[in-house]
Amino acid sequence: MKPLSPVTVLRSQRVFWGTGIQPALIIIKDGKILEILSDCDQNIGDASEVLDVGCLLVMPGLVDSHVHVNEPGRTAWEGFQTATRAAAAGGVTTIVDMPLNSIPPTTTLSNFQTKMQAATGQCFVDTAFWGGVIPNNQSELRPLIQAGIAGFKCFLIQSGVDEFPHVTKSDLHTAMAQLQGTGSVLLFHAETEIQQQNEEEEDPCEYASFLNSRPDVMELEAILTVTQLCLQYQVRCHIVHLSSAKAIELIQSARQAGAPLTVETTHHYLTLSAEHIPQGATQFKCCPPIRTQANQDQLWSALKAGQIDMVVSDHSPCTEELKRLDSGDFTQAWGGISSLQFGLSLFWTTARQKGFSVADVVRILCQKPAELCHLDNQKGSLLPGYDADLVIWDPDKEFELNEDDIHHKNKLSPYLGFRLHGQVFATIVRGQIVYMQGTFSPQPLGKLLLVKQ
Repeated sequence: MKPLSPVTVLRSQRVFWGTGIQPALIIIKDGKILEILSDCDQNIGDASEVLDVGCLLVMPGLVDSHVHVNEPGRTAWEGFQTATRAAAAGGVTTIVDMPLNSIPPTTTLSNFQTKMQAATGQCFVDTAFWGGVIPNNQSELRPLIQAGIAGFKCFLIQSGVDEFPHVTKSDLHTAMAQLQGTGSVLLFHAETEIQQQNEEEEDPCEYASFLNSRPDVMELEAILTVTQLCLQYQVRCHIVHLSSAKAIELIQSARQAGAPLTVETTHHYLTLSAEHIPQGATQFKCCPPIRTQANQDQLWSALKAGQIDMVVSDHSPCTEELKRLDSGDFTQAWGGISSLQFGLSLFWTTARQKGFSVADVVRILCQKPAELCHLDNQKGSLLPGYDADLVIWDPDKEFELNEDDIHHKNKLSPYLGFRLHGQVFATIVRGQIVYMQGTFSPQPLGKLLLVKQ
């Protein structure tokens, strides 16, 4: 079989379904899972398209709910074709596009229509969309929900692009009132500006200088604001890319008090640490910043305890010029890390050593992100009636990440040279092979998903 081929029956000795891994036949019809049979060797009749993957592991395709595609407007940074090819190569079968870094941003119904036009016919995997909350666009929120937006994103600090300004508390009260009763979710970039004491001028090429400029308290103060609003309005709230483990206690307290609050962290906070970032290595810059090894260990513990709900990429690419690799100046470099293609391998490489199971991988990388964006009735699980979105991979296969392997547009990565465990063999979206062993389907097969809330 090759990409673009339809799969009617998938056979493997290792399929994750129900509560564990077992031999199974997955019967697919019209892009949906029709049936899963535990007798892997039974006669399946006249099925014309059977894919037997032996002992490779089959599980639901990943849902990455935090991806900056940047099209239209900043396609030199990334675009729908390159981003979704990278997703397919990494076993990601659904992405949710962030509302900013594209021009125009997805903050009005008209802008959403422009975004949809740009994405049409371009996507190798299924793609949904977040809207944005900015000052004075609150009247657009309900029309965007009705149009199929998965939810909304806002910033409590400067976003980095002028066309997506951050919101004030007054803006948030107005937006939360609009969202009450809709079932929608508001995502927060939870950092806020604080007054810092003037210190001696630090070397901008030293990572410690950048880390000192964005201390944990910036996240803690912002998350305190989020928890108060969440409790007051009882609107679903979600904290994106948590970097500081010091905020976990605050989040847990709010949940215990009744706040409908979820939280994600990212692959870079779970893989990289401040102590190992070389001088001038601006490919490691992101916001909030990568913190210490001790902080990373605490994030893993919180994830193990279920205090962090999910892990996503926060794929935030840019051009090489914007990363200021020539000067190595962290204060001037764009903050963002690209890892959409390698999230499964990055996560599994460490998770396997920390006692996480494949069931944990499915919950953290598939089911919980699908729940966040109202797609858990069709994505994130292997169940009859769900979309036949599958990743076929070898969790024991080790490989070295090289530039030639990268399918997103700009090849910048802090992970070059890393040895990772867990290599993707093939990716199936709604019963069609979109990626197999380095080869993609000749045409984009992904759907644009309009979400019902």
